[in-house]
Amino acid sequence: MTLATLRQALKQLQDEGLLSQEPGRGTFVFPRARYELNLLHGFADDLRSQGHTVTTEILDQAVGTPPDWAAATLGDGPALRLERVRLVAGRPAVHQMSWVRGTELADADLSDLSLYGALIEHGHLVHRASEVVRPGLLAEPVAGLLRRPPGEPVLVSERVTFALDGSVLVVDRATMLGSAMEIRTERAASGLSVHWSRPTS
Repeated sequence: MTLATLRQALKQLQDEGLLSQEPGRGTFVFPRARYELNLLHGFADDLRSQGHTVTTEILDQAVGTPPDWAAATLGDGPALRLERVRLVAGRPAVHQMSWVRGTELADADLSDLSLYGALIEHGHLVHRASEVVRPGLLAEPVAGLLRRPPGEPVLVSERVTFALDGSVLVVDRATMLGSAMEIRTERAASGLSVHWSRPTS
């Protein structure tokens, strides 16, 4: 491999967000973070448990009226609009828009405390969540917030979190860079039961 080919390969990897070249310091590879589907944790807690350095930039935290996509699940009444960018190893990896039922967390410091942790502190028991993850393409304004070009492949997660009584606590929409995140889950075959019956004539 020639030096020119190596430089071209490194530049392509840097353009794809897989590594960073810093003059005077060297070349650094960004490991992909795993998005665990089999655990119900806050996003930052999930990544920190894997050894990643995660920081949160809160872009907006204010009471407002949910848009149609959130109101259809969250219902009527005031809600907290929480917009965040998650940085993994210092680079933007996830844009997260959350709508939280009620106004109790309007003044909570959520820069370091997980949303689930804050809900529990305020007496809400997080019981379960329903989530859909689908492929998508990065679009503005989220592309600018994640510092990536529009059209880049992303994973889009839509999650609904429920309280113990079945009421909806949070409606989330997260955009995850495909170059920074991968989905990981564990599956096990257990409790399989097969029933045989004789056909009736």
